[in-house]
Formats: sequence, structure tokens, C-alpha cells
Amino acid sequence: MPVSNLVSSFFWYIFMKPKKHHRRDADLFRERLDVIIDMSHKLTRLTAMIPWQEFDEAFGKHYKPLGRPAKPTRLMVGLHYLKHMHDLSDEEAVERWVENPYWQFFCGFEFFQHYLPIDPSTMTRWRQRVGPEGMEQVLAATVGVAVEARAVKESSFQRITVDTTVQPKNIAHPTDSRLYLKALQTLVRQAKRHGIVLRRSHTRVAKRAALMVGRYAHAKQFKRMRRQLKKLKTFLGRVFRDIERKIAGNVDLETRFARLLGLVERLLAQKTRDKNKLYALHAPEVACIAKGKARTPYEFGAKVGIATTNREGLVVAAKSFSGNPYDGHTLSDTIAQATHMTGVEAERIYADKGYRGHDYEGPASVMLSGHKRALSPQMKRELKRRSAIEATIGHMKTDGRLDRNFLKGQTGDAINALLAAAGHNMRLILNALAFWLAWIMDVITNSLKTAKTDTLQPLNQY
Repeated sequence: MPVSNLVSSFFWYIFMKPKKHHRRDADLFRERLDVIIDMSHKLTRLTAMIPWQEFDEAFGKHYKPLGRPAKPTRLMVGLHYLKHMHDLSDEEAVERWVENPYWQFFCGFEFFQHYLPIDPSTMTRWRQRVGPEGMEQVLAATVGVAVEARAVKESSFQRITVDTTVQPKNIAHPTDSRLYLKALQTLVRQAKRHGIVLRRSHTRVAKRAALMVGRYAHAKQFKRMRRQLKKLKTFLGRVFRDIERKIAGNVDLETRFARLLGLVERLLAQKTRDKNKLYALHAPEVACIAKGKARTPYEFGAKVGIATTNREGLVVAAKSFSGNPYDGHTLSDTIAQATHMTGVEAERIYADKGYRGHDYEGPASVMLSGHKRALSPQMKRELKRRSAIEATIGHMKTDGRLDRNFLKGQTGDAINALLAAAGHNMRLILNALAFWLAWIMDVITNSLKTAKTDTLQPLNQY
């Protein structure tokens, strides 16, 4: 490859800090957004409350002093807010952004744009660049805005409700036949890509065996099903050992196949009753979690600890955990994140009975549901409101993309949980702004009616 191409490809992955100003020569005859939109709209009012400058300062460390300029930080943060406020994918968020002048104003543009601002894949790379630490700042900003918009009181941060939920991963329901077939097809495809000639690929007969496993299971002929499953596992083991023999001594191929062969070896060795089993080749971090639900006895994903204010339901922590830890062992980390978000030490923590035997040793008092002794009337009311966090988690799943995580790895689990919490907080803030606007308009209307009545009253005496 020529040196010029190497240099250009190098600069493609290194970005300068986003530019703060842009040329307005081409905007001379274009319509300004503040003329098109209603400046008293709740989203427009919310735009003025968000500390956009803080994001530029916080995320500046992720960029180099040379390379092509990156996209504006406000655009990227705004798109992620809007995406999780309205439960959209990256592609849908970018496409709707072009159609909506309020969204363009929210993201810092002065003139109406007719073209896509970015390629949707840019959002993926930006999330990887910023990481979970940056997303914690995105969530913390919503907490500060909620106080300014009077959606939550500062005193509410001293009374926290905590619960855990499962953030399901974007994987198919794991079955042994599906995993064996997928692993075999992946091994054969990688071997063909690197020029490795196999003794036999077994792809045709393996596909037939996987099909028969499903048919025998449906017919409840489990002895025949297990026979086909054993045959499928044998095919996978043959291809696995064949590739191991043919790449032995080749350091380059051993490095390229190390991760895949490690996952296949783990798959072949696992038993029915084992813990930390492999449920997806593309997402080995997935854990099987049972939360006691009748409709979904088992969920496959990551456990997330959620902390909200007891009074308003504002999310102040969304901490993801690897594996399937006991709920009580997640309390300390969840409260630590909530303290970092709000800057306030909680005085009372309300949780369900799943937190018995917790590991929290902070200054706050932990009250579990069912606790009745030595409680004041206010504590009883707050403990009764503990179950309100279930509705908050439900809204985060149905409205904020917590019900299915499409992001990769444990980093993706952490990022998606934080963004889902930020989207929920933004919806609460918008509702509060709409409420206060309606209240002010109602007061003004009543005042005008009263003034008009007082003016006409002397005339009615004649």
C-alpha cells in the first residue's frame, strides 16, 4: 500500500476536537429554526437547560490534536438523548432528525438541515470512544436539569429506592443444537477464509441433524432427539480438532483462531448443570438469570441495579453487573453510583426482600419491604412507595430500549443501561415542563377573566 494511503487511513481513525463554529455563507437565504418552531415548546425550553458546554470539556480528552474534525459533541449527545427518549435505533434516530426541526434545534443547529447529519454507524463509534464513564456524565446532566426544571427536589436525593432487573441481550433463545450448528458453521467459514483445507466440513449433515433435533423434540421422542444431538456434537468436535492440528505451529493462525477455538472448547466441555455456561458465540458475557416471573422463567442478558428517588421516580443510578450476582451484593455499587450522580449521600434506602444480607456498609439506613418495627408514619409511606420503582423499570423497558440490548460486550451493557436511564429522566423533565407551562397559562387565563369581570361589574349596575 502506498505511503499516502497509509497516512490517509491513519487520519481516518484519529479525530480532532469538534469545531465550535461553522461558516454561514451558504445559510444566507435559508430559514432559521427559531422562526419555524415554537420557542415556548417544552423541548425548546429543555434545550436551554442542558449544560452542553460541559460535554465539550469532559469529552475533549478523547480526541487528538490532529486529524479530521469530529462531529459536534452536542449533536452526538443530543441524538442519544432523543434516541432513548423515543425508543429508536441509530438509523431511525438519524432519519427522524432530518424531518423534525425541533430535534435539529435541540442538537444546536441554527438553520433547517435537509440531509443526514451523520452516518448512523458514527453513533456506534462515538459510544465506543466515550465509554461508560462518558455516559455517566450524560446521565448526571439529566439529574441536574431535573432539579432546575423542578421535576425533582434536592431533598429527594436523600431517600432512594433500589431494585434490580434483567437487561436481555440481543440473542436467540439458546439451545444446544443451535449453538453446536452455529459453532460448526463459524469454524468452517473461518477455515475457508484463511485457506485451511478440512478433511470434512460436516455442514450438510450437521444442518440435517439440527433440523431433526427440533422435530423429535416437538414429537416428544427424546431418545431420538438426544441421539441426533450427540451426532451434532461429534461433528463439531471433529472440525474443532482438525483445525487445531492444521494450525499448530503457525503463530499467526493460532492468534487469529484463539478466541473462536476457546469458545468452542468451552461449548463442548459444558454440561447441563454447569454454571457460567456459554449461551451465544457473539455474546459470551450473557448470563442466565431467573427473576421468578411466570411468563419468562429465564432471561439471558445482564443484571442491572436501578436506583430512583422515592418520591418522583427519577433514575439516579443504572449499574450493570457481569454474571448473575446476588441482589444484596449489588447494593453497595449501585448506591455508590447514585452518590456520584447526585453529589448527595442518601439517608434512607428502600429495597425489597431480595436484598436481605446485603453488602452495604454506608451511613444510610436500609429498609426492606415488610419491615414494620420502629418506623415513623413518613417512613411507612415511603416504604409503601417502594413498589413504584417497578413501574419505572417497566417504562425504561418499553419506552427506553432496556428490554433488548443491541450493544456489544459488557461495555455495551453498561452504556445501554445508562442511556435508558437518561432517556427516562428526559421524559420526566419534559412532562414537568409541560405541566408548569399549562399551570402558568391557566393562572394567566383566570387572571384575565377576573380582570374582565371587575371591569364590567360597574356597568351592570345601570
